Amino acid sequence: MGVTQEQIYEGLDLDLSWSERDLPERMRTKHVHRLHPYLGKYVPQLVEELFRRHVPARGRVLDPFGGSGTTLVQALESGLDSVGVDIAAFNCLLMGVKTGAHDPFRLEHDLRDALARFERGEGEPTGATPYVRRWFAPDARNQLLRFRSLADEYEHADVLRVVLTRAARSARRTTHFDLDFPKSPQLEPYWCHKHRRECRPVDHADHFIRRYTLDTLSRLKDFARVRSRKSATVLHGDARELDLPGLFDAVVTSPPYPGLIDYHEQHRYAYELLGLDDLREREIGAAAGGTSKVALGAYVDGIVDVLTACSAALKPRARVVIVVNDRRELYQEILSRSGLVLEQRYQRHVNRRTGRRAGEYFEDVLVARRA
Repeated sequence: MGVTQEQIYEGLDLDLSWSERDLPERMRTKHVHRLHPYLGKYVPQLVEELFRRHVPARGRVLDPFGGSGTTLVQALESGLDSVGVDIAAFNCLLMGVKTGAHDPFRLEHDLRDALARFERGEGEPTGATPYVRRWFAPDARNQLLRFRSLADEYEHADVLRVVLTRAARSARRTTHFDLDFPKSPQLEPYWCHKHRRECRPVDHADHFIRRYTLDTLSRLKDFARVRSRKSATVLHGDARELDLPGLFDAVVTSPPYPGLIDYHEQHRYAYELLGLDDLREREIGAAAGGTSKVALGAYVDGIVDVLTACSAALKPRARVVIVVNDRRELYQEILSRSGLVLEQRYQRHVNRRTGRRAGEYFEDVLVARRA
């Protein structure tokens, strides 16, 4: 006999667990949170609640695993200063675009002008890497490269680069139902599990470029209406090695899970099209390392080093708030070795994954302080 919904929610923190009805996708992906698909991010409503509980008003927040920038975006919306760190160059590009204080008039001019020139056929389709040639049909490849060449000419070049990568993700030669982890290019028609009919691989990118240019403009304008004038600083590098600027009132973060997602490979198209620095050998918990005993030991060591570095930048009464699925029970050792004492542990139910990765799982929210 399966467990009932009441049994699932017994013992959970219901203020951190939302049903699909209570928190539909349009609310979880409000304004810039859907600027680019990103696996493994936590929902902004969770971050808002954690700020309310554990961060003083007008405080300063640090996220050493910045990812797609959810912590920084919500800090701006909540009136908090913030700093986000990430080893992945694309993550930092995305965070910077989401949190940047864009001039609305220049932003609209740049995006609409770049789109108009692209649609007139301007731009040079040069510099295709072997990866780009393999994963994009000729027309799609040339359109993406033309748009890339135009982006460099604008003040808001980074915004246009995010538009480019979002279009590239959709325009790859892959099946519609496998955009997250495609293994090899799809060159022939196929039975589509998503649309329940025969589909063909994408052969052009111009419609994606137009759609995402206008959508990006709309989302950045929506966020500009609700964000505060607080600061959000993005640091590209290893949190174990960087000089973290100033003192913080809290760390709020969701570290990578061991052996689950390679955050560089997830956005390989962006690294290839934009020539970004690839530091995947420094990535903690990268999928390539697996979950062997050695890999898990390296993961623990890495998280300990990051939290130790963060702890040194905290104010005396600051809290470290970590959202993680600790099913391997690694974090008791991690907190102890980091000089942190666990004060509270919440558990939340997550049931909003969609598509072929649909299902439900549980996350822990760990609240610790310096010993």
